[in-house]
Amino acid sequence: SMIVWWLAYMYVLLLSLSLFSLVCNVSTSVTHYSIPEELKEGSVVANLASDLSLDVTTLTKRRMRLDIIASKKYLDVNKETGELYIAEKIDREDHICNTKSSIFNIEVEILDINDNAPQFRRDAIHLDISEATPKGERFSLSNAVDPDVGSNSVNTYHLSESQYFNIEVQTGRDGSKFAELILIKTLDREQQAVHNLILTAVDGGTPARSGTASVIVHVLDTNDNAPTFGKSVYNVQVLENSPIGSLVIDLNATDLDEGSNSDVTYSYSLYTSEKTQETFNLNPSTGEITIKDMLNYEDFRIYDMEVIATDKGANSLSGQCTIKIIVEDMNDNHPEISIKSFQTPVSESIEVDTVISVVSVSDKDSGDNGVVDLRIPDNMPFKLRESSDNYYELVVSEPLDREKVPEYVITFTVTDRGSPPLSDNETMTLELLDVNDNVPQFPRSFYTIRVMENNAPGDLLSSLTAFDPDLHENQYLVYFIIEKEIANTSMSMLFSINPENGNLYALKTFDYEIEKEFLFHIEARDSGSPPLSSNVTVHIIIVDQNDNAPVIVSPWRAHGSVVEEKIPRSTDKGSLVAKVIALDTDSVHNSRITYQFLQVTDATLFSLDQYNGEIRTMRMFSYRDPRHQRLVVVAKDNGEPALSATVTIKLSTVETAVKANSDMSEVSLEYDIFSDLNLYLVIGLGSVSFLLLITILVTIVLKCQKPKASLTAPPCRNSVISERNSTIADSTLVSNDAYWYSLFLAETRKGKLVVRQPAPKGSRYIVSSIPRGTGLTDTSGSAPSTLQVGENMTPTFLKSNNLVKSLKKKQKK
Repeated sequence: SMIVWWLAYMYVLLLSLSLFSLVCNVSTSVTHYSIPEELKEGSVVANLASDLSLDVTTLTKRRMRLDIIASKKYLDVNKETGELYIAEKIDREDHICNTKSSIFNIEVEILDINDNAPQFRRDAIHLDISEATPKGERFSLSNAVDPDVGSNSVNTYHLSESQYFNIEVQTGRDGSKFAELILIKTLDREQQAVHNLILTAVDGGTPARSGTASVIVHVLDTNDNAPTFGKSVYNVQVLENSPIGSLVIDLNATDLDEGSNSDVTYSYSLYTSEKTQETFNLNPSTGEITIKDMLNYEDFRIYDMEVIATDKGANSLSGQCTIKIIVEDMNDNHPEISIKSFQTPVSESIEVDTVISVVSVSDKDSGDNGVVDLRIPDNMPFKLRESSDNYYELVVSEPLDREKVPEYVITFTVTDRGSPPLSDNETMTLELLDVNDNVPQFPRSFYTIRVMENNAPGDLLSSLTAFDPDLHENQYLVYFIIEKEIANTSMSMLFSINPENGNLYALKTFDYEIEKEFLFHIEARDSGSPPLSSNVTVHIIIVDQNDNAPVIVSPWRAHGSVVEEKIPRSTDKGSLVAKVIALDTDSVHNSRITYQFLQVTDATLFSLDQYNGEIRTMRMFSYRDPRHQRLVVVAKDNGEPALSATVTIKLSTVETAVKANSDMSEVSLEYDIFSDLNLYLVIGLGSVSFLLLITILVTIVLKCQKPKASLTAPPCRNSVISERNSTIADSTLVSNDAYWYSLFLAETRKGKLVVRQPAPKGSRYIVSSIPRGTGLTDTSGSAPSTLQVGENMTPTFLKSNNLVKSLKKKQKK
């Protein structure tokens, strides 16, 4: 058929090439292209303008178009280039190209590619084959279908590995391939009832494609197995006097076949006696053998029988077994127990090996059935001791403890040695009397009790309860506080305990700042004879409350008053102005103090360290800043809720200050250089002052000669003496309201400044208008400075005429 198809195709091709022109000057030609199917869209097939000798520039004018004899337009022509390209994936169709002036027949042959895999009509092929089928038998399998043609269609088949089957590939008249299943080994359903195979069809394409189908072979059963018993001989023992209907043995014969071939029936053989068949009954369906008549060991001891099992197959098969039934003597008499004496109750302190009871046993049977054994439970502190034939004594084997086991239920069990053994039992209860042998026990040996300070007297702190496992008066407990004095104070004055229930109470209000902890002992004593006791250690910890507000100790001031301080206006940025110190008597956590401004005149001028309370300048003073600054500092603790204290500091600024200090004094110099005097007043006063200055200088020189010898002596406690050849700024720390300040003393080669004795309270000396060259300079070496002499200081001598003059003027004012 393939050859005929190709011959017809070639004939049409040659015939098309032989046709040329038609009417109306229409030329005809045939152009043949072969392309593979399923090319991507946009793929170029050929250049029609070149192959048909057409001018590319005239294609648009001549309105070249492509007519396709199909339902879809798979091909199209680019009118700009004349290229024939794929507009949509195609599958072997013919198309016609038509232009205005010429018609060209184009045959496009679609070449097959291997794009389809073989497929079976069914995914699973089921075959039923009898296990009696001889090997070499063939079975037809459905073939696979591949829509491809030629070599791309089904080429061969493969079968998965199997020791029972193989395949053989056949070729049909139309060239199609199919496979036959061949049995190469005899089947056995009892070994394998189902065979699962995989049949694979492979085409001849490149690369090759394949498809699979499952071949399921069901093996049909034949009656080729006879019923079999588990044993060929069964020995069964049966007691005499067994009830009628009792099961002797349940026979079970198995047949490996299935269906009716495996159904089994049971029957006696001809060799089984009538006596046996009358005594025992055989169920033909289940194989159960039961007692049909009473058995008597003295009449008949052994029964022999033969049972046949037959299946229900067409050609029935059978198997047989032998059964020997042995009748045994029955132990039909129970042993007896008799308690001769029994002592109860007994003290828990009874000694070991003391006899509690005497017991006798007996059995009317003979032989092993008449031999008896007496026993008691193993988990008891008692044991049996045989005193004579069939007489036993119950004695104490371990010390008894009523607190662990208050009473014992003792069961005597007597058992004979028959088969099956018979037994009898007798029970008695042994009570134990209590002895005061246990001391009271607290749950813990050490109690830590936390008590919040400011508690109310009489508050319950804790309940300290001990336990005594004894009974009655031996377990009645009384609680005491063991006396202990702390700082001449007895524990019974601080705490009390309820003697009956152990409740511990506080007798006073505790203050953490005074008492932080107590350590004492509590005793629990029972009422036994003699009494037993134990004690426990109690640790009382007083827990702090935030009940103390911070107290500001520096700067010191009277209650409700305001602290006043003076600072120079020329103070540099970062200079220490004041320091607030507050104390809190609470615990570490509650006494952690932080500082912050509550009110401040200018927030940009001062900073406050929240941890150390230091107040420092954030910038230098300007002429716009007011002379008086008011700072309100709050000191707040870390308690919950927080408590606080405040201090108000009034700072007054002066133009310039030079500070000198000793242990207990402060000297300040304040001057104003001709700020309010005009030039005429200066000239007038200068003349008068010159004469006065000479007089003062002579006086000072005479006075300074006297203390020179004392300079070699050790300095006084309240003196600061500075002797240097050059101008040096010396710093000495003095205390003022619990603050440490730095007081700068300046001196020159010509003069000395000595401060010795504290001045009367309230007096203050102001020295002003000190010109350069007088010998008194500030720390920077400049003459204009102010020295304030405080209430605790008085100048001893000053080597400067202007200084003395200013001091006298200040005193007169």
